[in-house]
Amino acid sequence: MRSILPLVSLRLVIPPLRAALFLTLLFCSGTGQSSSAPAQDNPVEVGDVHWVRDYDGALQASRRSGKPIFLFFQEVPGCIGCQNFGQQVMTHPLLVEAVEDEFIPVLVYNNRLTGLDAELLKRFDEPSWNYQVIRFIDADQRDLIPRRDRVWDIGGVAVRMAAALEAVGRPVPYYLRALAIEHDTSNLETAVFSMYCFWTGEYQLGSIDGVVSTEAGFYRGSEVTRVTYHRQLLDLERLIEKAVARKCAQSVYTDRTTVTAESRLKVNRFDPGGYRRAPPSDQKKQLQRWLADHTDLRLTQLQLTKLNALMPDDPESAFTWLSPRQLARVGR
Repeated sequence: MRSILPLVSLRLVIPPLRAALFLTLLFCSGTGQSSSAPAQDNPVEVGDVHWVRDYDGALQASRRSGKPIFLFFQEVPGCIGCQNFGQQVMTHPLLVEAVEDEFIPVLVYNNRLTGLDAELLKRFDEPSWNYQVIRFIDADQRDLIPRRDRVWDIGGVAVRMAAALEAVGRPVPYYLRALAIEHDTSNLETAVFSMYCFWTGEYQLGSIDGVVSTEAGFYRGSEVTRVTYHRQLLDLERLIEKAVARKCAQSVYTDRTTVTAESRLKVNRFDPGGYRRAPPSDQKKQLQRWLADHTDLRLTQLQLTKLNALMPDDPESAFTWLSPRQLARVGR
């Protein structure tokens, strides 16, 4: 199980807003939007990052800036696994932004057996014609964190990027930590809370530290908010306790049955077949008008959840969830 780096306080909340023009954006999202265009001539195996191929120049840039080097060994042209990694991981705009802004990104072709690529394979003892491997090195060509194979998902790459930045004493961008948590699927669980209004549920429950996403829906004739939370940051009993305090827990349903001493509420078994997601016009109600004015801003589900919960009362905290390129798009 990969470690999850701690987040700063997860509080957030925006003025009640209406409308539904942004809804296609909202439910096709899941990524952030880079302010710079992706590298159009990149092979599919390497994604959208603007890669450096001048290795000596990269070492000099690392020495001047203090930024570590993101050393990407990839097969090009590559197998379907290599293509999927490029298309599904290395195109995520928030990941691309962090690679380009926090590192010196260097690409090495692991299936070229002559020239500088072959020299770098030998120098770093990397096998040729291998699946993708990412190494994090400093200007003296030393690994900042141990080499690891088979890290092929967004969350795993984000965790290692954060660890590499910490290893050289550089700050880890908040949006990068959040990206790691949102994609740490082995630690994500769900709970469903019924209440008088699911708009209120998303607004109130989305601000709780450790809540990753919320969704408005219907279950057993009631309006409910379906909450995804990170169990290492927030256990179920604490989540229920906070939901009760916010008057958002008339009934509680989860995949496991238990009774919590704190809330005195019975936790009922959740039947996914009885759940119906509310229409797009009822999702993230606090955020709709604001997003209608920012239709070019694609957000992850965690970002949507926190902005929806925080913007009404504390917009400054809400904006801490955006990356620098996203902030530039909203004029901040």
